[in-house]
Amino acid sequence: MTRKGKNSAGEFKLVDRPDGSIDTAGVEDAFEDRPRAVDNAAAIVDDNDDDVRLKAKISLTNGVTVIVGCIIGSGIFVSPRGVLAGTGSVGLSILVWVLCGVYSMIGAYCYAELGTSILRSGADYAYIFEAFGPCLAFLRLWVECIVVRPCTTAIVALTFSRYVIEPLFEDCDQPEAAVTLLAAGCIVILTFVNCADVKWATRVQDVFTYAKLAALAMIIITGIVQLGRGEIEYFEEPFSNTETDIGQISLAFYSGLFAYNGWNYLNFVIEELKDPYKNLPKAIWISIILVTSVYVTTNIAYFTTVSPNEILGGAAVAVMFSKRLYGVMWWIMPVFVSLSTFGGVNGILFTTSRLFYVGGREGHMPKILSMVQIQRLTPMPACLFMGLLSLLYLASSDIYALITYVGFATWLSIGMAIVVLLYLRWERPNMPRPIKVALVWPIIYTIVTVYLVILPLYASPTETGIGLAIICTGVPVYLILIKWQSKPKAFDNFMDKMTEVLQKLLMVCPEEDKKTS
Repeated sequence: MTRKGKNSAGEFKLVDRPDGSIDTAGVEDAFEDRPRAVDNAAAIVDDNDDDVRLKAKISLTNGVTVIVGCIIGSGIFVSPRGVLAGTGSVGLSILVWVLCGVYSMIGAYCYAELGTSILRSGADYAYIFEAFGPCLAFLRLWVECIVVRPCTTAIVALTFSRYVIEPLFEDCDQPEAAVTLLAAGCIVILTFVNCADVKWATRVQDVFTYAKLAALAMIIITGIVQLGRGEIEYFEEPFSNTETDIGQISLAFYSGLFAYNGWNYLNFVIEELKDPYKNLPKAIWISIILVTSVYVTTNIAYFTTVSPNEILGGAAVAVMFSKRLYGVMWWIMPVFVSLSTFGGVNGILFTTSRLFYVGGREGHMPKILSMVQIQRLTPMPACLFMGLLSLLYLASSDIYALITYVGFATWLSIGMAIVVLLYLRWERPNMPRPIKVALVWPIIYTIVTVYLVILPLYASPTETGIGLAIICTGVPVYLILIKWQSKPKAFDNFMDKMTEVLQKLLMVCPEEDKKTS
């Protein structure tokens, strides 16, 4: 099928190939009224090393900082209360932090096989699509892109703004307008960075990951000094008051796993990872071991200074820790937390824009989202769309409730991805697998994940029911926009015209076919 459009220079064509890709012949002519852009585009297309597509610019170090930076956000500063409330004792809470790290490591190990066997960005969306077809994959994409990721971005941005102005409003309430505006500024700045250059985005991720690790290292070192001074009161009877209700302990695992969320994010951008067969498993192992070690030792450090009752009382544990030990320099901790959350926002924007990008490429999102800026070589439309959605949710008063409603969908989709691994072992036994994990690990992970998915149905049936309803809203969208082939011609013409206008405005075009480049 050939689609035509016009600009001031004349006519250009977008030609759908039989394999589903789009021939970009003639796209350059659409920009003749902008000679510099045409020259650049021609230079890009003429050189096979500079085709118009996303480049493999992410090194091993960048991969580690993407994972660590996405995992370590606000979780380690807010989850200790939830873990302690569910376990009841210092000893069991520390054990839960260790087990959450082990569970995440098993999942990441399984994702290493999936990521090196199916070299497509999009992580579990791509894996579910490969094994179970477009419908289930679309439902995963729908909830993740339309609700979970932009809501999470808005929440982390709000956390950033609250902490960054904490020293200015120590003894009074923070003005909500200032908090919201600062969060919006955070999202806008990082959206610009991600649109401008992949290297800029990875450099921001590197710098702010180092900053958050420095903050946690300061807490850990201070905790070691406290232990050396004999501050072991809360470790003398570590399992006193341990909770025996399995439901409460399960909720403790939910809080802990929230802090580890993000270990699979490098798989979302694997097409941009240099030497993925070597660097993906290395980045995963380094990151998860580092994060688990940091989380466990940080919680031990907290208990040298802050009592369990104070943590359960809702205290901002890191800020209380710093106020007691750092004197007039206590403000350094909220600043470090704000740096941590700023890097977290960048990581979410960076990886989620690739999810939109892959969805557009597969025909599950508007085609414009699968296009690349011809000079910057970034998925600019996808980055802008993600930023705009996040800003919209920032204005909502119910974003925390939405995250609660669809939180279990994350575990459901990750669990389905691990089931993909088991399915492909049976369906495609001879499929190339540069990394092949022992089957015992995906089986263990699947069993635990089934428990994590079923638990909310029993513990929070109303919230889970609303979450299922949100997921099901994707069904009519899929049937109408994806499966319905005989749409009104006016609708198709409108979408083509909008795509054409946005292509000219943003100077974007479909990525080059790697097979012919």
